Amino acid sequence: MQKNIKQTLEEAASILGAQPDGSPLLEAAVLLCHLLEKPRSHLYAWPEKMLDNAQYQAYQALLQRRRRGEPIAYITGQREFWSLELEVTPDTLIPRPDTELLVELALAHLSQKNHCRIADLGTGSGAIALAIASERTDCEIHATDRSSAALAVARKNGDKLGFNNVHFHLGSWFEALPGHDRFRLILSNPPYIPNNDPHLAQGDLSSEPREALAAGHGGLDDIREITTAAHNHLLPGGWLLLEHGFDQAAAVQALLLEAGLTEVQSHRDLAGHERITEGRLPE
Repeated sequence: MQKNIKQTLEEAASILGAQPDGSPLLEAAVLLCHLLEKPRSHLYAWPEKMLDNAQYQAYQALLQRRRRGEPIAYITGQREFWSLELEVTPDTLIPRPDTELLVELALAHLSQKNHCRIADLGTGSGAIALAIASERTDCEIHATDRSSAALAVARKNGDKLGFNNVHFHLGSWFEALPGHDRFRLILSNPPYIPNNDPHLAQGDLSSEPREALAAGHGGLDDIREITTAAHNHLLPGGWLLLEHGFDQAAAVQALLLEAGLTEVQSHRDLAGHERITEGRLPE
């Protein structure tokens, strides 16, 4: 029996209701919009519109992928970040709203007029670099990643959005940056989850690339590597901004201070957790 959009969504929400940390009706709508290639407003404007059998069967296949735990972003191949529609794949982390705070803080540190160089370390899908590029076309942004597959996705996103002020480099952290350039701003959302953290096996994290999530026994290996070398790559007065775990602010502050940075402070995310820590290289 054929079903209309309203009936199909209600059925799908029931099927997805057991997903941990999910929003069944929202996820059902996102997947149906993806299948129909229509905005969400279409679902509400035409609730009585019937799905044909091929559409219904294709939708059931999408629902089963989600029931097996595959992230919505990987099923649709897209995620919005900073109002930019980005391609994501299992080779990249899924950009999350909390990381937009990193972009906000970065933009606040940039002069409104002066051209400057910025480095985004571990760019993944390119979300952070491209978000800044969308606001500051006058700045030169260098984005690095040690995963060639992730970097290919970032380049594709950059090409699609048409930002010519972002340059992508393959390699680990600072090693990938060109020459002896120094930067007004260095930012990163590096791996910061401890290797044995049970969250790595839960929810979307279980499907995301582990090398982009886990960083040693305490989760600070990559952050320590970045902070230790930052003074060799920052301009005097330049800023280092790092995203980290909800309970790591004090440890990251200590690493920045140990690296000789000043004006060290942490900022809270949407949930009220200290999520971004920054420090400045003295003039």
